[in-house]
Amino acid sequence: IKFQTFGCAAAIATSSMITELAKGKTIEEAEKITRDDVADALEGLPPIKMHCSNLAADALKAAIEDYKRRRKKK
Repeated sequence: IKFQTFGCAAAIATSSMITELAKGKTIEEAEKITRDDVADALEGLPPIKMHCSNLAADALKAAIEDYKRRRKKK
């Protein structure tokens, strides 16, 4: 798992954390990772930075959907 993030420290931290949460999981398990799971794993984020956990979780879900689409084409 890898990621590329351009942004503040919270964006980088949440992107890194979601990769850690997803490692070793099946696609189905990784799809169930929530925005709250990311924030909880970081032991909370300041309210002004909560959107970063949303971005990371949403990016993982988008990547999984992209992966599934590409596999269907084969």
